[in-house]
Amino acid sequence: MLGAQLAQCSRPLASSSSARAASLHTSAVLQAVSTRTRKSLRTLKANVQRREELQRQAQQNRPHVVLGHKAGDEAKWLNSDLARVLVTAEDVRATPQPSMDAKTKELQTATYFNYGIGEKEKEVLFEVLPRLSAEGKILDKGWTNPIDLAQTEAEREKLELKKGVLFAKLADLRNANARGIAYENRRRIVAAFSEPANPTDTGRPEVQAALATMRIRNVWDHLSNCKKDIANRRSLRRLIHQRAKILRYLKSVDEDRYDRILERLGLERSAVEGELVV
Repeated sequence: MLGAQLAQCSRPLASSSSARAASLHTSAVLQAVSTRTRKSLRTLKANVQRREELQRQAQQNRPHVVLGHKAGDEAKWLNSDLARVLVTAEDVRATPQPSMDAKTKELQTATYFNYGIGEKEKEVLFEVLPRLSAEGKILDKGWTNPIDLAQTEAEREKLELKKGVLFAKLADLRNANARGIAYENRRRIVAAFSEPANPTDTGRPEVQAALATMRIRNVWDHLSNCKKDIANRRSLRRLIHQRAKILRYLKSVDEDRYDRILERLGLERSAVEGELVV
């Protein structure tokens, strides 16, 4: 009898102790920890995705490090002074060839000349020298008859005109290679970005920045066609940092000149400042 009563009393004690033990069981603790871990992982993943999205948006809004303007904003480059100064092979091929006008009997020279021939040299080569050559030939003959002089002068002028056409075709920039076009572009850049008092100031920071921008664009066009050219890819990085260094110096000297040259080159500040990743 006493044993039966003791057994009945021990049952509720055992059930209550088992309930308390169940609340402290390892599986319940692990379930709570895993829930907090999953929540933390979801938050971490969302933060990483948000950070990547912000970086992607910032990269899209940032101008191209090489071209200097944002994607789709090609008008900024086309309206710049440097783009107007530069001559491309397509521009040269689109110009008419030198010839003699059948109506006026005048020489139609080339639009772009090779060998650094400018307006002054053009005037000397195609106007002054042919006239002096014709006069020299007439003086060598020693003719004094006005009729003979007039006839000889007309013949000499016609001959000099033919020579001028041949020489103009020879000096046409369409006969030059890529180096010849690059030389002409360098000459035009130095003249356009120098001060009027010193039109050949190659050490001016604006001239150096313009020359570096021209070289950067030439290398970029080459790499667009030859993607496996690793050596020129390193040269592109070097040129970009060299241009940034020149512009940084100009900014420390005169920030107004810095802003003006950026506009003339078709560049934005964020394309040449800060960390430049090519």
